[in-house]
Amino acid sequence: MGADPGSAYDGDALRAKYLAERDKRLRREGDAQYIEASGDFAGFVADPYVEPGFAREAVTEEVEVLIVGGGMGGLQTAAELVRRGIQDFRIVEQAGDFGGTWYWNRYPGVRCDIEAYIYMPFLEEVPSVPSERYATGAEIFAHCQAIGRHFGLYEKSLFQTRVERMTWDGDAARWLVETDRGDRIAARFVTVSQGPLAKVKLPGIPGIRDFKGRMFHSARWDYAYTGGDAGGGLDKLADKRVGVIGTGATAVQIVPRVAEHAKRLFVFQRTPSSIDIRANSPTDVAWLHGQGAGWQRRRMDNFLGIISGKPVPEILVDDHWGDLFLRMGELMHQAHAAGETPDPHAAMQRSDYEKMEAIRARVAEQVDDPDLAERLKPWYNFLCKRPLFSDEFLPAFNRPNVTLVDTDGRGVERITETGIVANGEEYPLDLIILATGFDVGAPPHKVGGYEVVGRDGRTLAERWDGGLRTLHGTQLSGFPNFHIVGGTQQGTTAFNFTHVLRMQAEHAAEIIAHCRAGGRTALEPAPEAEERWHELLEAKHVDHEHFYEECTPGFLNNEGKFRDMPTFVGATYGGGPLEYEQLLTAWRAGDMHRDLVAPPGAARNDAEPRRAAG
Repeated sequence: MGADPGSAYDGDALRAKYLAERDKRLRREGDAQYIEASGDFAGFVADPYVEPGFAREAVTEEVEVLIVGGGMGGLQTAAELVRRGIQDFRIVEQAGDFGGTWYWNRYPGVRCDIEAYIYMPFLEEVPSVPSERYATGAEIFAHCQAIGRHFGLYEKSLFQTRVERMTWDGDAARWLVETDRGDRIAARFVTVSQGPLAKVKLPGIPGIRDFKGRMFHSARWDYAYTGGDAGGGLDKLADKRVGVIGTGATAVQIVPRVAEHAKRLFVFQRTPSSIDIRANSPTDVAWLHGQGAGWQRRRMDNFLGIISGKPVPEILVDDHWGDLFLRMGELMHQAHAAGETPDPHAAMQRSDYEKMEAIRARVAEQVDDPDLAERLKPWYNFLCKRPLFSDEFLPAFNRPNVTLVDTDGRGVERITETGIVANGEEYPLDLIILATGFDVGAPPHKVGGYEVVGRDGRTLAERWDGGLRTLHGTQLSGFPNFHIVGGTQQGTTAFNFTHVLRMQAEHAAEIIAHCRAGGRTALEPAPEAEERWHELLEAKHVDHEHFYEECTPGFLNNEGKFRDMPTFVGATYGGGPLEYEQLLTAWRAGDMHRDLVAPPGAARNDAEPRRAAG
């Protein structure tokens, strides 16, 4: 695609620039450049929000359903069970409260970049009113707590508790669950909900343990050191030199708040992010209360339709997430009107070039120093990295106390006792903030740190690494009554991830209710059902390989090694999340009876749930 006569860019030149910028950042070790926050690094993920020394008596009980995880996935699963009259369940959560990512991420400036009216579940029945269109993390955390109270979930939960092992007992037809608190729980059904923003990722920078100042990951913010709270007011940084490693979704929110208070702030950048308009606004409460029944689901579907490139009768969620796809649709319409046969790939790429040109022009408008602005401009296709939105990040670099340390794709060289070395220069620091994100594509057992042993003695880890076959990305043969909520591998994903969780929570609850109502002790997918799903995945597969191989490295393309170990994006259902949800609904109404079978030796007359003991 050469120079477009209708625009100011040269497509060939842009593509060459994108590839050159990608090549600067390719690293032989790929995702291995990061290290796990365990062992010697476990201190990076200790819970700073609970009082130390928590202890309780171990629990021994039998329940109908065990829900592992109290974030958005676990909360929605529990709520769906309650809606179906299933009350005999237990939630096990590592943190000190509900909330998941919104419990852990309390850094200054934290808020959701998805509209609150579609992101925060159950707004039609839980009495929360977001104060803004894009809610703060504190409001979302409070909403999670409100969900817990509304559905009576607190009394059913074990907090500050980590599952260590789950083993299927075929004779008892129960999952035998062990926790780090000595609990022994027998559960007929298990659902696991460990989300993509749960497993902290640390940079494997040489010398990371040598630093003598304060260092923490953004998901474990130390307000005792910085002062203030999530709204800002970091007064204890007034005499501090602070370094932030990263310029992704977290850093974009942190940097403006730290810049207001730190004596000096150094932002260490490997790859600039695309920063679009946020344009936040207060909630019109009268408008919100005036919406008719079912408004939230309609709005959620509308947003997913727009960003999936599906035709929508109207635009309910009019924000900058949809720009790329709406422009593509406009180009396709123009081609049809001119009597031409539109090329969707060409239309998408043209829309992408136009979008990224506008993103780069915005950098030049908001950053006073032209040379600095050039170093903050992103050179890649729009969907190579998660799009970001902020009206404060770029202007923060106009402050005299803020310095961008652009490593031109190389990254930080090492950490010393006194600071960070980048571009051959050492920057003395008092505080290092690791805004380095999460292991987004990790399977649930890896995120949760537990072992799952199925009925044939095979572990979930072995299944995951040995030619994975699932049904809908949520169930596996050999693992009866076991449900993944948040399954992206062979499932689906979307920028509004709580919508995906809603789909799969409803799916799990419906299957559990079906099993109980049918008098079945246990059900699991037949291998033939998994094979049919695999064939459908193949038929619906959208080839992302070429696109992501040309992207700058990041979590979406397995740090430049997309073909070697595809992450969740390349392994999802190709028909998109809305079609995936419709497929699940149709399957439950039809083929569920065919595809779910009793494991060997399972009885049939156990419709009544056993009561919890203790």
